[in-house]
Amino acid sequence: MAYYFDEPSRTFNEYLLVPGHTPADCVPAAVSLKTPLVKCRKGKEECPLTLSVPMVSAIMAAVSGDKMAVALATEGGLSFIYGNQSIEDEAAMVARVKDYKAGFVTSDANLSPDDTLEQVVALKEKRGHSTMPVTADGSAHGKLLGIVTERDYRLSRMSMDEVVADFMTPREKLVVASDGTTLKEANDIIWEHKLNSLPMVDADDRLVALVFREDYDSHKSNPDEMLDSHKRYMVGAGINSRDYADRIPALVEAGADALRIDSSEGYSDWQKMTIEWVREHYGDTVKIGAGNVVDAEGFRFLADAAPTS
Repeated sequence: MAYYFDEPSRTFNEYLLVPGHTPADCVPAAVSLKTPLVKCRKGKEECPLTLSVPMVSAIMAAVSGDKMAVALATEGGLSFIYGNQSIEDEAAMVARVKDYKAGFVTSDANLSPDDTLEQVVALKEKRGHSTMPVTADGSAHGKLLGIVTERDYRLSRMSMDEVVADFMTPREKLVVASDGTTLKEANDIIWEHKLNSLPMVDADDRLVALVFREDYDSHKSNPDEMLDSHKRYMVGAGINSRDYADRIPALVEAGADALRIDSSEGYSDWQKMTIEWVREHYGDTVKIGAGNVVDAEGFRFLADAAPTS
């Protein structure tokens, strides 16, 4: 029930921030913007999710898609993918963010030896990059036969009907690494052989993943990146208090690092039940935020909904 507050309202014009003394060691390089995103006991434990910069994006379709999530994670913040879409579409967005820079990347542009140059050009336009493994069955994990990059063809000098087998770089000329090679070892191989990408293969010479030089370079130029323990970009996801029992498992499986209940009014039994369900099924392994609330009573209601250990 709504009610009036008796005490007077205040505006920003009524307050003044008085600056204190600035010591000589107060320089930009000494400033840390790291900010805890989830609850932790300061000084007693390491926060399980800390932002490099205190910035998150709103759970809105016009704001927080997978492209925003990648851009914000690159700079040290976190995006919450909007939830007013199907469960499958939201989970797919989360998965695209997690796969965008995984260190070991499952190839999304694959060719068979019988494909034509015309198909190569079309696939490049669709995927936005030119590194295309050639496998026996044209799948991401087929037997590796070669690779095609922009260095392997000239559109001005070749027929669009030429088949991949005639101009690809064949397997015997490729530098590859075996499955189980660490990311550091893979990067060392890339630098030693001056490669742009390194295919990873299993004992049967089937393609497992690719490691890209540009991912290493990107990390060096973006030291504040939000990366998980597998060197993948971190991303949050919005949920609601209706289909959470179906949506949350899909988002967790896709790799969401944090969840947020998307609502203009958080002081409700619906959000309380959502939080309790998460704690019952996932304990404290799934990080979830709730709200919005505007006073201490609403905050305490949600904070006490299902306390963690």
